[in-house]
Amino acid sequence: MDAQPRPSYPGDLTDAEWALLEPMLPPPVAAGAPRKTDFREVVNAILYLLENGCKWKALPHDFPPEGTVRDYFHQWRRSGLWEKIHDTLRSQVRIQAGKGPEPSAGCIDSQSVKATRTAGTRGYDAGKKINGVKRHILVDTLGLLLAVVVHAANIQDRDGAKLVFEKAKIEGTWPRMQRVWADGGYAGKLIAWVSSFCGWVLEIVKRNDDVKGFELLPKRWVVERTFSWLSNYRRLSKHYEYWNETGEAMIHIVMIRVMVRRLTQKGPGTTIA
Repeated sequence: MDAQPRPSYPGDLTDAEWALLEPMLPPPVAAGAPRKTDFREVVNAILYLLENGCKWKALPHDFPPEGTVRDYFHQWRRSGLWEKIHDTLRSQVRIQAGKGPEPSAGCIDSQSVKATRTAGTRGYDAGKKINGVKRHILVDTLGLLLAVVVHAANIQDRDGAKLVFEKAKIEGTWPRMQRVWADGGYAGKLIAWVSSFCGWVLEIVKRNDDVKGFELLPKRWVVERTFSWLSNYRRLSKHYEYWNETGEAMIHIVMIRVMVRRLTQKGPGTTIA
């Protein structure tokens, strides 16, 4: 008797979303036994873990075995596949939004989050009073991820930003990139360093000291929105990962989820979140 399809979970890929992702995953190998693992279910399992914040071993039993899911996650992380898929989708989202495929401007910021006892890296952010890590991201003007570095929270923003810019300059090919906006924590010698190393203008968007409470800053609000997208996924509520590279891969996968949803929605009223 054929196995009945399992009931769907809220985070499962739709048929349209899977049709977008499937061609980017490795094809079956011609030699050897046929592949038995359903890659759609592997991706659904990873999305389940991200959305619900569970342990790998707590994945429901109607997904492929936990060890299989985890092995594919790390195999694709080490090969750079998650980043490749992410960058391909980012260009498609930008084109859909009427932008060029590659950015001409961006915004940088960091988010401090607590690290659990299973994390391999942690440091104390005295400003935020958080013992954990910083997720340091560079995004484009749509809030789409360009580069991410996870590092100890005790590293100052100006020093952490150099790690992000170095990664962006090495991995990114953005000939149109000219300007990056940042808050006052990035002022000082970093401006000249970015100009020399990247050839970009680091523009500081300062907060009005006369305004009390929250203030929506021009240009910089897009990176805050990106952090809010990430916070919708419970696995990212804290830093659980031993390797920082694992945390970076999970951020890429969240943004892949965000973008496939955007690309498969129809109508001008759709949003990325």
